[in-house]
Amino acid sequence: MKTPEFVSKYLPFARQTEAKTGISAIAILAQAALESGWGEAAPGNAFFGVKDTDGINGNEQLLTTTEYSRRADLKFPQVISVTPIVRNGVKMFRYKVKDYFRKYNTPEECFTDHAKFFLKNKRYAEALQVKHNPMLFIDAIAAAGYATAPNYASTLKAVAKTIEKHV
Repeated sequence: MKTPEFVSKYLPFARQTEAKTGISAIAILAQAALESGWGEAAPGNAFFGVKDTDGINGNEQLLTTTEYSRRADLKFPQVISVTPIVRNGVKMFRYKVKDYFRKYNTPEECFTDHAKFFLKNKRYAEALQVKHNPMLFIDAIAAAGYATAPNYASTLKAVAKTIEKHV
């Protein structure tokens, strides 16, 4: 999906979430765009890549994903491959795995759950202090470990700047 179409289709959900929680609609929509490949990879309306920790209550789906870690012994429901790499001068391992992710009946349900995820998890307390500023919020969620990608904040900020041009 092209950027203008994605923004037009999903900005209302991001704005609803911002109205409920105060979290920047730009940051929310940027995360949805990045995590779902601009809506092309959102099986089960899973726009944010939120993991399902138990994999047993029927609100989950087992999907292929890529994870990064400095450890070579991580456990996942299924490990497809583990490749040693160097990112930004740091030795890491790139995992291709199958893991459980939440699924939703509608995009609106997903956007609401995404915001609740930040509100319920204490590790995002600092991010919530800057929730109105999309760039500071992005830095804070990345620092809190939202994603394992080493360049998550810079990539997400670039997406947010692209979205801002179409809002």
